[in-house]
Amino acid sequence: MTNRYETGMNVRRRILGDAHVDRAEAAKTPFDSPFQEMITETAWGNLWASDRITDRERSMLTLALLAATGNFEEIPMHIRATARTGASKEDVAEAFQHVAIYAGVPKANHALKLAKQTYAEMEDQGNAHP
Repeated sequence: MTNRYETGMNVRRRILGDAHVDRAEAAKTPFDSPFQEMITETAWGNLWASDRITDRERSMLTLALLAATGNFEEIPMHIRATARTGASKEDVAEAFQHVAIYAGVPKANHALKLAKQTYAEMEDQGNAHP
């Protein structure tokens, strides 16, 4: 594996948590292995590994972009990651306010619904968000 892959795996574990990454790694098959390696190297080993902006800022940007582009299936994962990135519930709500104005109220509304559900699940599991 490349150094960028190793860096990416470390960052991925720091942001998403060992349990999430372990589940994803266990589910990896020869079919999707090249894709998983690519996102580990590029998304996590390059983009998320950069120190140009904070994890908090990157988390807010990611959530806003996911909502704005309608990629709702990844929002719960990134809401859970906010417990590690330092993005507060208020930060997330502000990011989704921007989505409402610049990308559409229905997308922001759905993203908020997913965030509320995910925060409630986190609290039920004893992982209350600050």
